[in-house]
Amino acid sequence: MKTVTLSVESINSVIDSALQAFSGKTQGAYISFASLDLLWKVLAPNRMAILKILTGSEPLALREIARRVGRDVKAVHNDVQMLLKTGILEKTDLGKIAFGYDAIHVDFMLEAA
Repeated sequence: MKTVTLSVESINSVIDSALQAFSGKTQGAYISFASLDLLWKVLAPNRMAILKILTGSEPLALREIARRVGRDVKAVHNDVQMLLKTGILEKTDLGKIAFGYDAIHVDFMLEAA
């Protein structure tokens, strides 16, 4: 099973992980955000519904994604475009939308202010 971890990481932590990867240490698949607020902004509930539909799925056409999440095609298009721009989703050569993972693990810690 191919799992991606969504996490909140400082820039220094991301750089450290990249340096370890360049030295040959396996890092796994991560999508990191600079803050919890940014993670929630990018992965709002409607966008998470799209990821849920695509997780472990073959690439789907935009209209099929909209049908499965029960939303308007234009609204889903806007969310998919944002997820494409952030690199979370990919577009296939046939124009379908893909998410190359079978599972999503979310990892962050809330601390006292």
